[in-house]
Amino acid sequence: MRVREPRGHWILLLLGGTALTVLLLLDGFAHGAVGEAPRDVPKHPAPAPQHVVSGGPVLNMADGTPRSRRMPPKTIALTFDDGPDPEWTPRLLDVLRRHDAHATFFTVGARVAENPGLTRRILHEGHEIGSHTYTHADLATAPAWRGRLEMDLTQRALAGAAGVHTRLMRMPYSSRPDGLTAPEWRAARRAGGDGYIVVLTDRDTEDWARPGTANIVETALAAERRGEGAVVMLHDAGGDRAQTVAAVEQILDRLQPQGYRFTTLTQGLGMPAAEVPVSAPEKAAGWTLVAAQRAASTLTGTMGALFAAAGLLYVLRLLLLLLFAHVHMRRVRRPGPPVMPKMKGYGELPPDPFPPVSVIVPAYNEEASIRATVASLLDTDYPGALEVIVVDDGSTDSTAGIVEGLGLPGVQLIRKPNGGKPSALNAGLFVARSEILVLVDGDTVFQRDTIRHLVAPFVDSRVGAVSGNTKVANRGGILGRWQHIEYVIGFNLDRRMFDVLQCMPTVPGAIGAFRRSVLAEVGCVPSDTLAEDTDLTMAICRTGARVVYQEKAIAWTEAPSSLRQLWRQRYRWCYGTMQAMWKHRRSIIERGDSGRFGRRCLPYLTVFQVILPLFAPAVDLFALFGMFFLDPAAPILTWTAFVVAQAAAGAYALWLDHEPIRPLWVLPLQQFVYRQLMYLVVVQSVVTALLGSRLGWHTIRRTGTFSQGQEQSQGAVRYR
Repeated sequence: MRVREPRGHWILLLLGGTALTVLLLLDGFAHGAVGEAPRDVPKHPAPAPQHVVSGGPVLNMADGTPRSRRMPPKTIALTFDDGPDPEWTPRLLDVLRRHDAHATFFTVGARVAENPGLTRRILHEGHEIGSHTYTHADLATAPAWRGRLEMDLTQRALAGAAGVHTRLMRMPYSSRPDGLTAPEWRAARRAGGDGYIVVLTDRDTEDWARPGTANIVETALAAERRGEGAVVMLHDAGGDRAQTVAAVEQILDRLQPQGYRFTTLTQGLGMPAAEVPVSAPEKAAGWTLVAAQRAASTLTGTMGALFAAAGLLYVLRLLLLLLFAHVHMRRVRRPGPPVMPKMKGYGELPPDPFPPVSVIVPAYNEEASIRATVASLLDTDYPGALEVIVVDDGSTDSTAGIVEGLGLPGVQLIRKPNGGKPSALNAGLFVARSEILVLVDGDTVFQRDTIRHLVAPFVDSRVGAVSGNTKVANRGGILGRWQHIEYVIGFNLDRRMFDVLQCMPTVPGAIGAFRRSVLAEVGCVPSDTLAEDTDLTMAICRTGARVVYQEKAIAWTEAPSSLRQLWRQRYRWCYGTMQAMWKHRRSIIERGDSGRFGRRCLPYLTVFQVILPLFAPAVDLFALFGMFFLDPAAPILTWTAFVVAQAAAGAYALWLDHEPIRPLWVLPLQQFVYRQLMYLVVVQSVVTALLGSRLGWHTIRRTGTFSQGQEQSQGAVRYR
């Protein structure tokens, strides 16, 4: 029965990616990185109308006619712009509370959303809140729709954070009435038409420039002797506000004993309160914005940390791979006598260096390549006895007929109903006569010396299995080159490291050799996972038998020739590997050889083959976001360093495998298509596993690479 794969999760993945993009854009908008309002300020702007320029700092345009007001004598309205800030706003609130003074805070909507608790504290302690736009946009130069959006979002943020709207607003970059320009006046009239009371200032302390505490105090007390009231502009965010905090303390200490009253704007002018309670639906909508903004801020910080962590882990992994590859190379290429096992008793002979070998080839619809596979197995320089067993697993093409038609001695054909690759391998094991068993895929071609090199490590009785060196035969196109680079850099470098650490997770199905006694101990080839080669290898490692990598035992395999075929193959590999990891998970807590394997191998596979690829699409999206909307230098430099480091490692890996480095030119392109495809394979596999779905076996359509005589040219590669 054909098992349907889960499809609905692609919609969830698309929605998740869309949500992630929206949150990143929201955070970028809130901090001015996305959609920043223009500030094309004219050099000599025209002034506002004279009756406005010469009026007071508080403008009310409720009926369309501007009316300005000033603070009563000895009444000071301290106003703070750009907050709330988690560091400086609480300090200013503490100063005001000690002096029983109140003030007006013109808040930036994005910061309200990030600090809802602080916004509520401002209101709870008797202060009032005004709007200072959502992103500190210049309303004088921004289009009208942007200005209304800024004000509307700020109101929603206030509704979500504190359950109120505000009647007060102050335009960013505005100051005293006599400095009001015509563009600023137009923006003020639009705000007034929307029901806002526009607040300017009498005394701009310019504390944002940190001119010194004394200068701030002097500016704020410029009309102290005349006993005038005033609106004083200060800032509680936007940088170090220590001078502002100290200046407010001195202003209060100096003026309160003289009978000055420090209150809110609306109380000082005898106006209705600035805050208006909102309805439940408005509060819910505002809460959604606040939650989204806080989530976006948290997400951006988390993504930045993930980006750094992923880069650090990648560099660490690359260094470890190169280190262990060098160690492995020095070990296997060091001249010296072969390793002999410890003798059990006096006079016992050492093992035969060329024992009889049985080669088992499971084949299902391999008519395009089976002839070349069998021919390469027989064309060997191995001096020992050799038998080749081809197990036709219910092929619907002419695979079995081709093998029969060869009429070659030493080749045995077994026909059986289709039962899957594990059952075909086990059927071959049942009739094989040798202790050393070589398992070969039906699309694989050996070099003449491959079997000899593959069997050589078994002279050490501790060795239970040997992994060969798989190479891509059809590497002509860009997809073939990508897979060739992956095989050499990824798979083979990993195997060198696993060999040194004695925790090999996979002897590839394309080329592997096993002791019959070890296979019998683990129950032969398992059939309950889709990565039977990984499952089998992990089981062998847990017995304490060594699994080694033999770089000189080369097998040429036909890689998928299309992205669809590649997807199907890697999906099965990834899902099957996860199954095997879960099946052998107890090895992490076990003692002895099993525990050594589990603690060395499984965490590595979990981090680098599951977790990092799972989060990689989000990290790539964040890097893309940073490239377009933040500082592009960081992601570009990081990506360049990533490619250069990978190219350096790739050159070394190719040198180890005696391969030319010319294919590395496709490495940068690999980052834009191939890598993302592999990440999505992991996403699909994880979702399939979480849903409890059973993935069916995916067969790969063969193109007949070896039937075109390519195995002869490929076989020219030899090791020094």
